[in-house]
Amino acid sequence: MTTNEQTLTGERVDILEFLGKHRYFLRHTAQGLTDEQANTRSTVSALTVGGLIKHVTSVEQHWAEFAVNGGGAEVPKVEFTPEVIAAWEDKFRLTEGETLAGALAEYEKVAAATDELVKTLDLDVTYELPAAPWQPPGVFWSVRRVFLHITAETAQHAGHADIIRETIDGQKSMG
Repeated sequence: MTTNEQTLTGERVDILEFLGKHRYFLRHTAQGLTDEQANTRSTVSALTVGGLIKHVTSVEQHWAEFAVNGGGAEVPKVEFTPEVIAAWEDKFRLTEGETLAGALAEYEKVAAATDELVKTLDLDVTYELPAAPWQPPGVFWSVRRVFLHITAETAQHAGHADIIRETIDGQKSMG
């Protein structure tokens, strides 16, 4: 399941650099923000810079665990009660007692753990994705694809965060 870290290939280096670049852009959107600004809904969307960092952290951790252990057979059925909806929404914002610094620290911790997996896991191992309304059964992803998916998610949400940040105070990641 793992490879010797000394055999770090160009492909692994590429994945690490690509993921690192998009993590940088996401973290850059938070640079210099107060907790209040990081939790500001500055567009029509309910998204915030702090909430996006929290969300990307959770998504990365979930997919990293999938890369190690595979997924369950099926996504559990969920009844969308007001409590379930509120808990879901809390994944996209800083809640009472949470800080931007804390969200960034957790992101760094998860990122470091994922980087170790990129360096050591067999990229060719495949796991079946859980059956879900949006995913038919019988679809398999390689560990390589999981890491590319984490990168795509990070890049997409870094773009969202950039728009939100630009609306707050004009700062842009690029340009």
